[in-house]
Amino acid sequence: MARVVVEVMPKAEILDPQGQAIVGALPRLGFEGVSDVRQGKRFELDVDDSVDDAALERIAESLLCNTVIEEWKVVRVS
Repeated sequence: MARVVVEVMPKAEILDPQGQAIVGALPRLGFEGVSDVRQGKRFELDVDDSVDDAALERIAESLLCNTVIEEWKVVRVS
């Protein structure tokens, strides 16, 4: 059994209103010096050794992200 992480982030050219809301809130909470925040998603999958990288890529593209506005990457952690 292996642990796989799929990280999904908005593409650079896509507006990230959640990230902008966080940037706006930080100074009000007393945190200075943060100029940008991008909010994404993280998925952790426990997979059998039989699940190859190509299958993981298909899972990410077809189910975990919207490829029109998001980028993703698969990382095997164990």
